[in-house]
Amino acid sequence: MAAAMGTATGPDRNDALEELKIYGRDPKNADPIFTANVRRSTASVSNSLYLTIVIKGITMLLRYAFHTTSSETARAALRVIANAMLLKPETRQMFVSKGYPARACEKLKTDNWDDEFLFSRILFLSTYGTDIDLKALIEDCQLAEHIVNNLERHINLPSDKQKQKLDPMEEMALGETLKLMFNVTHFCKAKMSAFTPAVSHIVSLLWKQDSSDAKPLEPPFSPLVNSLLNLDLQADQSQLSLYPENDPNKVTSRILHLLDRGIRAYSENDLETVVTPVVSLLSKLYENAPREVRQRMKESLLPTGEDRQAVLGRGDSLPSVLLKNSTNPTAPALRDAISHLLFDLSDKDASKFVENVGYGFASGFLFQNNVPVPASLSSSLSTGDASGNQRPVNPITGQFLDEQKFANAPEMTEEEKEREAERLFVLFERLKKTGVINIQNPVEKAVQEGRFEELSDDYVEELD
Repeated sequence: MAAAMGTATGPDRNDALEELKIYGRDPKNADPIFTANVRRSTASVSNSLYLTIVIKGITMLLRYAFHTTSSETARAALRVIANAMLLKPETRQMFVSKGYPARACEKLKTDNWDDEFLFSRILFLSTYGTDIDLKALIEDCQLAEHIVNNLERHINLPSDKQKQKLDPMEEMALGETLKLMFNVTHFCKAKMSAFTPAVSHIVSLLWKQDSSDAKPLEPPFSPLVNSLLNLDLQADQSQLSLYPENDPNKVTSRILHLLDRGIRAYSENDLETVVTPVVSLLSKLYENAPREVRQRMKESLLPTGEDRQAVLGRGDSLPSVLLKNSTNPTAPALRDAISHLLFDLSDKDASKFVENVGYGFASGFLFQNNVPVPASLSSSLSTGDASGNQRPVNPITGQFLDEQKFANAPEMTEEEKEREAERLFVLFERLKKTGVINIQNPVEKAVQEGRFEELSDDYVEELD
């Protein structure tokens, strides 16, 4: 059968590889593809050439992918290999053990979108569960240089507004390149600096096209945001791109815009995975930003005087939506990322944090991170309103005290007051037993201070 493959014409071979790609999507019927070198095939297909390819498994596919003179045949084989590596993790180590990562790095030097997509995807998959030597690929095979150059090629294309017809493979290739860079910088932090030149390209690509109204963080925006998370944003080269002298707020404003739209557009199920990286990136940008940019970020993300017209977290502004999600039980990673961002914006000062978001939102974060609540925190805070005037604020809800509204409920009877006092007594006792707080029950304290008097059942209060 190997001889039959050797005599097959190019078109027949390519057709067989396309057929093999289809069968390879279902691992139940394609086990021979996922082995290093199979001598016999049990696949029940009519095409004899297909049987020939299957007999040699991954070994033959790699040969056609990397040693053929036909680019069409190579791409057809690469697609089958990519499917195999996705569905059968053990094939990733086969690819690495046979020494093909170095060859794939060389192939990244290309001006073809299909090739960029396929080789980036295969290298990306090979970073999971293998002993691939990423450091050697960066030092000896110019992996970082090729990735950076490929990103630059995407910038040099006309924008989507200028194109007559979009090439879907260009966008898919960009996505795979960004995913590959993210994994390499995640698993090989020692060589992270080799990718610093990519920061300027990523910044440029943030404006390459407009985001969708329905899914504002769909590719390329989500991969672009993710790719910045592992890069060195403190490097001088990065700083020049992230905070340009002529408009230092340009990049952070773009990310804030994506956050504002994204946190409103996605469902509860998608917020965790899609929006969390955007919040994490804003924390990194704030950490490395100049004073002017930091101030603008505070103004955009912290509650304003207008937000304090009501209880914080109930409005429709971006700070309100962030606060609502800072206690979102269905998105724990997003919840923590938002709380850390707001704490950073408060200069990592517990007092300022409580002043900014109210004790109701701050308490959980402070407790979980062992940050003591300042003893000097007053029962009534004050902050400026839209006109700059200082107004007292409810320290729990963050609302201006003079804006609080109370329900017109009838005054409690003595019996209701007694039941409420008993309920509070029990609650305080339960809290003390949990060890969460160390506080004296106010009823117990009143008894000790002689301010509590037990009345007899026949007591009648004298009225004037």
